[in-house]
Amino acid sequence: MPVITVEEMNVFLNEHFPQGDKFGYLTALGDAWAEMKLPVDDEHLRPGGTVSGPSMMALADVCMYAALLGQIGLVPLAVTTNLNINFMSKPESGRDLVARCNLMKVGKRLAVGEVWIRSEGCEELVAHTTLTYSIPAER
Repeated sequence: MPVITVEEMNVFLNEHFPQGDKFGYLTALGDAWAEMKLPVDDEHLRPGGTVSGPSMMALADVCMYAALLGQIGLVPLAVTTNLNINFMSKPESGRDLVARCNLMKVGKRLAVGEVWIRSEGCEELVAHTTLTYSIPAER
């Protein structure tokens, strides 16, 4: 079971990351998983009218952060040590993005997870991400 609620996590993200509204918002939090939504607007688009890679990377990173903190509590200094992303298909025009993170392993000092990003309402995978987070010794 997560140790915090969706509401607590969204408040935490808003307080600690003032730019966080550009990364999406948490919609669900469970046992070793999290789901987020990115309402896509013009600031997320790159030339050609598709969602930019950095926007999708930020969504994946914050989704993993939320899933991890849902397990270990509000530990602000848990940080990304690796992010690998594969762009699988172009996001559907005019649709928001949804992300789901599943934690694969949470150890004492490292956590590993995967994030799948799709256009809302579509099954086709837009991006697949693997991430590793460093968990501080002092919590």
